[in-house]
Amino acid sequence: MKVIITGSTGMVGEGVMLVCLEQPQITDVLVINRKPIVHKHPKLKELIVKDFSTIGDFKASLTDYDACFFCAGVSSIGHTEESFTKATFDFVIPFAKTLSSINPNMTFTYVSGSGTDSTEQGKVMWARVKGRTENTLLTLPFKQVYNFRPGFMKPVKGQQNLLSFYRYLGFLTPLFMAVFSKWSCTLNEVPIAMIHCVSRGYSSSTLEVSDIKLQAKP
Repeated sequence: MKVIITGSTGMVGEGVMLVCLEQPQITDVLVINRKPIVHKHPKLKELIVKDFSTIGDFKASLTDYDACFFCAGVSSIGHTEESFTKATFDFVIPFAKTLSSINPNMTFTYVSGSGTDSTEQGKVMWARVKGRTENTLLTLPFKQVYNFRPGFMKPVKGQQNLLSFYRYLGFLTPLFMAVFSKWSCTLNEVPIAMIHCVSRGYSSSTLEVSDIKLQAKP
């Protein structure tokens, strides 16, 4: 299996990349970022794309992959609905549309978030925007599309790109995992579940935390 990963300069994308590199069924990992990463591995290739809307210019580098694990994203903190839509919907969808035209036999997996609003009508701004993004992705002509909605995640060992909470309060992670077990999983489980979605499918296009845990099992 050959996979594309976006967002490996962030926590989720880096964790997904590290786990994918360890899997024997993964032969090639292409990371697409706007700036270089420090990781090196025989399976790892890197494509620097300053503007993701120009991804079509790199068609020759994208045709031979089985899946894209889209992990790039921003926090909604400090954003208006207009600016968060630009940073989320207007960032993800043009990239995905171009990728589906280049390689429609690919499986596309989008990391959204627990609490995302599929109705697009709720009171929470970020949930509406991500709901619209998820819904639009499902209309694209990929082989399969899966929307992942993880909550709190335990980082992968050796990660460098961690949110401030994990840097300063990481010792509380076991407590959070225990108290909020329904809304938490390990970041190791996320890419394993993604890989299993590609190889064996899943009954739903939307995977909540419980689905991620289930799909990550052997």
